[in-house]
This record gives sequence, C-alpha cells and structure tokens, in this order.
Amino acid sequence: MLSDIQIAQQAKLRPITEIAAKLSLSEDDIELYGKYKAKVNPQVYQRLKDSPDGKLIYTTAITATPAGEGKTVTTIGLTQALGKLGKSVAACIREPSLGPTFGIKGGAAGGGYSQVVPMEDINLHFTGDIHAVTTAHNLLAALLDNHIAQGNALNIDPKRIVFRRVMDMNDRQLRNIVIGLGGLGDGYVREAGFDISVASEIMAILCLADDLQDLKERVGRILVAYTYDRKPVYARDLNAQGAVAVIMKDAIKPNLVQTLEGQPVFVHGGPFANIAHGNNSIMATRMALKLADYVVTEGGFAADLGAEKFFDIVHGYSGLKPDVAVVVVSVRALNMHGGVAKEDVTVTNLEALNKGLANLDKHVENLKKFGLPIVVAINQFPTDEPEELELVQRHCQELGVRWAVSQVVVKGGAGGEQLAQAVLDVLEQEPAQFKPLYDWKLPIKAKLEILAKEIYGADDVVYAPKAERSIRELTKLGYGELPVCVAKTQHSISDNPKLKGVPKGWKLTITDVRPSLGAGFLVCLAGDIMTMPGLPAKPAAENVDIDAEGNITGLF
Repeated sequence: MLSDIQIAQQAKLRPITEIAAKLSLSEDDIELYGKYKAKVNPQVYQRLKDSPDGKLIYTTAITATPAGEGKTVTTIGLTQALGKLGKSVAACIREPSLGPTFGIKGGAAGGGYSQVVPMEDINLHFTGDIHAVTTAHNLLAALLDNHIAQGNALNIDPKRIVFRRVMDMNDRQLRNIVIGLGGLGDGYVREAGFDISVASEIMAILCLADDLQDLKERVGRILVAYTYDRKPVYARDLNAQGAVAVIMKDAIKPNLVQTLEGQPVFVHGGPFANIAHGNNSIMATRMALKLADYVVTEGGFAADLGAEKFFDIVHGYSGLKPDVAVVVVSVRALNMHGGVAKEDVTVTNLEALNKGLANLDKHVENLKKFGLPIVVAINQFPTDEPEELELVQRHCQELGVRWAVSQVVVKGGAGGEQLAQAVLDVLEQEPAQFKPLYDWKLPIKAKLEILAKEIYGADDVVYAPKAERSIRELTKLGYGELPVCVAKTQHSISDNPKLKGVPKGWKLTITDVRPSLGAGFLVCLAGDIMTMPGLPAKPAAENVDIDAEGNITGLF
C-alpha cells in the first residue's frame, strides 16, 4: 500500500467551488485560498440560523496508545461512507499543529484512503490561522511587558504575571526562560516561559467564540497579571482587544477543504485535548449543521479528554448536542491496554486482548453517563486475526452496544459502509438523551471530584499547595462557577501515563489551576502534564524533505 502522502499527492482534487456547491454555497459565500482551499463567510450561518440542524455524530476513541487507534481516519472514512450512501454530509475537524507534525505524532488529516486534502497544506501552514493565533497571543504579551517598561501605570507586579508566550513548535528549551537581559533599553529582567500555540487562550477563544465581536470581548477578559496589591489585570486594561481582533479577523472564518472522495470538510481551530479543550470551533460546527444533514466531528484523544470537554464545556457555550457517539478501537491498542509491549501488538494474544477490553468498557460507561447512544468502530489492521475481531465483536454484544468493523484505511468510504449503516440505524432507533455531567455552579473542587471519580476512576483528588492557593484566589474573584478543563496525560485514563487499561486505587493530583477567563474555563493541571511538549529522540522532522520540483516526502 502507498504511503499517506503518496496517496494524497496522487489524488485528483475537485475545485473547492465544486465542494462548496455541494453545501449550496455560492462563490460569494467563500474566499478562495488557491484552487482547493477556501474560507467561508460567517454571514452564511446568520443567514441560515433559523434552519433546522442536521444530526451531529461525535467520534472519540479508547485511551491513546503508540499502537494506534485511528480516530481521525475513522472520522473521515465515516464521512466518505455516508457520502457513498447518498447522504448530505460534512466533517468538522481541527487543524494540525506543526509541533507534533515535526515531532512524534505526525500529521492529523486522516490516513490511507480516508484523508482530508490537500494534506500537505493542512499539516503545514494551511490558511495561516495558527500563525494568527501565535501573533495575536504574543502581541498581548508584548503589550503587557511594554506597559511595565514604559512606567507601569497599572502598578503591575512583574512577579505575578500569569500570561506566557506561545509558539507552534515543540521546544522544551522554552518552557522556563529569563527575558529582558541586556541594557536599559531591553526591558526588565523576569522569569517567563512559552506554551505551544494550540494551548493558547487565544486558540480556545477562537474555537468558543460566536463571532468576531464575541472574540474581541472574550480577549478583553483574559487575565494577564496581578498588581502589587493583588488586584487582577485584564487584557482590556491594556486596550489590547481591538488589535488582537484585527489580527484574528480572517482566522475566525471557517476553512473548507475536502476528503479524498470529495465530501466537504471544515478544518477550523486546533486546541489539544490533553492541555486544552480539544475540539474544533463552534462556528464551523454550527455552520456545518445548517448546511448538511449529517455532520461528523471528533474530539482529541479519548472520551475522558476531548469528548468530556465537548460535553461539559463546548455544549455549555454553544448548546451543541451530539446525537450519537462513535468509539474507535483497534485490536493493537487493546493489546497494549492488556499489558502487551508495542513491538508485540501484532502477535495474537487473546488473553491480553480480553484484559485490554476493560479500557473500552470504561469509555462506554463514561459516554452513557452523558446520555448518548454508542457505536463501536473496530478499526481493522492487516495483522488482525479473525478470532481477535470476533472476540471484540462478541464483547460489544455483551455490552449491549452496536459495533461495526471499519476498513476505511485501505478501502476508503467503501470500507466504512457497515459503520455508516450502524450509525444511521442508531440515529433512527435510539434517540439521545444528552446531559452534561456536572453543574457549572458547583465549587471548583466539587467539579474536579466528579470528573476524577466518575470519568477517570480515581478514589479521590489531592491538591498541591499552588493549586490550593489558585482555587482560593479564583473563587474569591468570582470565577469559581466556570467549567473546569483538566490538562492531563492522554496515555492513561489516570494522571500517570504509565498506567494502562483501567487503573484502580489512585488519586488525581492537581498541581495548579490557571484561569482562562476569556475562553471561559479554568485549566486544572494534573500530574506532570506540560503545556510545551518536547521533541523525541528521533523527531519526525528528520524524515521530511523536498526536492527541486517542490515535491514533499516524509511528512507521513
């Protein structure tokens, strides 16, 4: 089989105007970025806001493993399969970050014969949205430091600045730095640090804002620092919100591209689900639901991360309610959760596979708590043996959930028709009774304890002194009723990446609580999670190259 990038490069793309026409969008509704990419005018949603919504299909997965689950490829393959069945369908996914693209994860535009194209553009600079987020974020950081250097009329305490800088690359050297070294004209010396751009509060605001004016207002609410007498300082105090909104004026428009089989795909926003809220923009999803009868979207990582944050955070700001949840599993990943080493996941081991199914059970249990009907998508790999697939299928039947084997990697939409039909059957026969897990008005600790015990399976929550101080301070300022966005490892349901399956007898450790008041949630750091990843021993970047004709290799 050809590599992902070879498949993408050989694909015959339709003009984006043709893709837009499938959604009844005219050339006046879109702004072209070459022949195969476009931005969609936000006024389209305003024009259609009173029209009925399509059905929202939410794709998630079991806990991530290096063996691979296939969540994004299933999202795209399911979209293609619904298209082959003659349905009006669109997908909504996030934009990949350059950090993991050149790090360890690679791109995030699907794979095999279920991809979003043009793949190279989407995985690189695309339409410049992440660059806009980076620039807008760092403008606010520069205005903050400049205000202090120019006399500090707001009486800001340099030791109580909470707004860090960002860049769209994995660079551990920038996690904790000292800035302002040099002469008198080079600013003042203080400790600082960088997060990755997709963890930026500006990115979260982009994805949660209703429109450009809402984005501007949310930027004004960003908490950037405290004064010497411990009063909060917001971005609006620096008069920064207008300039930030100007930088974001194009980025806020949803991007339109296509699958390999010509279905429309909105790619907009890119927050990570382990260190941010992990879902594409409200604007793109709302727009897609007005333009298509079925919309397939996904959250980052597993149901304890992206899905939970959609249900408890995105829903609260948007009213969006999924009609069905698709949970992606693979035999390989289940083997790892059963204790098998990565190099042995292709060896048939029914005992380990059966043990690993406990991880699927937990995610199914969690999704049922939100009142959603479920379809398990078994992402088939060439190394899967019939008895392994039969074991997973039998287990799904015992759980009482629908299942379907998916072969979308090697067969594209045709390989997902069984899955698509299962989803359509559930949509017709099992209406969702969606409900979020907790009430935002609960105290911060009460919300965290619900997530810890109900979703992660922890016995209790323990708080580091820094987290205790932050919780007291934020509650005193009146922000205790915001939803919580737990930043934790994606490699385990727990806060310890080494614990696979369904860990028991552990406590969730909250090390800090950072306010994202513009986004409208509190980021609660758990375990050793870091908001600036590092590169691995052999970065994917070492395999990427381009020839004299501009042909890219090694991106996948």
